[in-house]
Amino acid sequence: MHSDHADSASKPGADWYFDFISPFAYMQLQQLGPLRARLQLQPRPILLAAVLDHNGQKGPAEIVAKRRYTYRFVQWQAHRLGLPLRFPPAHPFNPLLSLRLAIAGACSWDLIAAIYEHIWVQGRPADQPDHLAELAARFGIADVAAACAAPEVKAQLRAHTEHALAAGVFGVPTVAVAGELFWGLDATPMLIDFLDGDAVFADPQMLRIDSIPAAAERRPG
Repeated sequence: MHSDHADSASKPGADWYFDFISPFAYMQLQQLGPLRARLQLQPRPILLAAVLDHNGQKGPAEIVAKRRYTYRFVQWQAHRLGLPLRFPPAHPFNPLLSLRLAIAGACSWDLIAAIYEHIWVQGRPADQPDHLAELAARFGIADVAAACAAPEVKAQLRAHTEHALAAGVFGVPTVAVAGELFWGLDATPMLIDFLDGDAVFADPQMLRIDSIPAAAERRPG
C-alpha cells in the first residue's frame, strides 16, 4: 500500500521564503499548488527589511521612480495572470505583525493564504492587532497582540530570517531547493524546468557563469 507518509518522504525538501509586504509573493502563492505536490515545501516567513539591510540593498519602494514603476508593473502583472489584486492603504507597511501571526498559527498554508487575501485582495491594512483580529479568530487565535508578542514567536521569525541569510537569500519570494535559489515570481518556470531535469542546468555556459570574474567594481561615494 502506498501511504501518504511514503509520498511525503519521496518528495525533495524545499523552503519558500516570503514576506507579506511583497505582492510578488502573493502572486507566486497562487502558483504553488503543483509545486507543493512535487516538493515538501516549507513556508518560511522572513523579514525582508532585515535581508535588505544585511546585503546593503534598497527595496524597490525606497527609490522614487522605481516605486511607481514597480507598483504599476505589479498591477499589470496581476491583471495579466487573471489574479485579483488591490494594494493596501499604504505601502511599504510594517509586516511584523502579519509575519508573527503566521508563525503563531503554525505557518499553515490556509492562514498564510488568508493573510495574503486580507492584504493583497481586499486591500486592507495589517499592521495593528485590530486589523487582523477577525481573520485570526477564524484560525482560533483570540488575542492577536498576545499571540504575536510571545517570545517563541518572535524567536521563530528571527530564526527563519537567519536561516534565509545563511542560505544566501537576497529577496522574496525565494524557493530554495537542492542547494539552488529561485528568486521572484518570474523564476517559477525556471524552478519547474529545474525540477524536470532540463539539460540547460548542466550546459557548459550555465556552469561557466559561476566562475566569471568581475572586471569592474562600483565604489560608493
